[in-house]
Amino acid sequence: MTSMKFPMPERKIRNLKTEVLSDHWYTLRKATFEYLKKDGSWEVQTREAYDRGNGATILLYNNANRTVILTRQFRIPTYLNGNDSGMLIESCAGLLDAENAEDCIKRETEEETGYKIGSVQKIFEAYMSPGSVTEVVHFFIAGYTKSMKVTAGGGAHDEQEEIEVLELPIERAIEMIADGEIKDGKTIMLLQYVQLKGIL
Repeated sequence: MTSMKFPMPERKIRNLKTEVLSDHWYTLRKATFEYLKKDGSWEVQTREAYDRGNGATILLYNNANRTVILTRQFRIPTYLNGNDSGMLIESCAGLLDAENAEDCIKRETEEETGYKIGSVQKIFEAYMSPGSVTEVVHFFIAGYTKSMKVTAGGGAHDEQEEIEVLELPIERAIEMIADGEIKDGKTIMLLQYVQLKGIL
């Protein structure tokens, strides 16, 4: 199959100005710019963008047992938007800070799940909420075995993390998407990836 190539679009904005509205936790900026419309005219637009840096996430899988490792923790934004318990089942993830994505996800995997992994496979990267958040997430997968478990996991206490580690059959995890028990976007993408690629 021949892949379709799309021409690079012309530059669509000019006269970009940004203003920091908040930097208490991460950085919220207001951007004012001129946008080039299809009719050739320029229109002044204003948007807000939340910058929390970039991140990485990983799905650990065991071929022999057909299981995956996920986590569960409290997420206040979900509680504020209809999640009565505030608890969310997710793939292991973290922010890059000054690290590269691979080093970050190896560190986060050990902190959150207790598994020390040697090699990981990057499968893609994606903007997760491009209408309002600048973050790019790097997606990884890696095999795991019981022998890789070196600590109980649970997250970094100095970051006020309290994370439960879950080991689930892949079939059950896929069912939990349909049941609404798994509602985290990055986790759904990773579970569907290993299913579509025949990895599990």
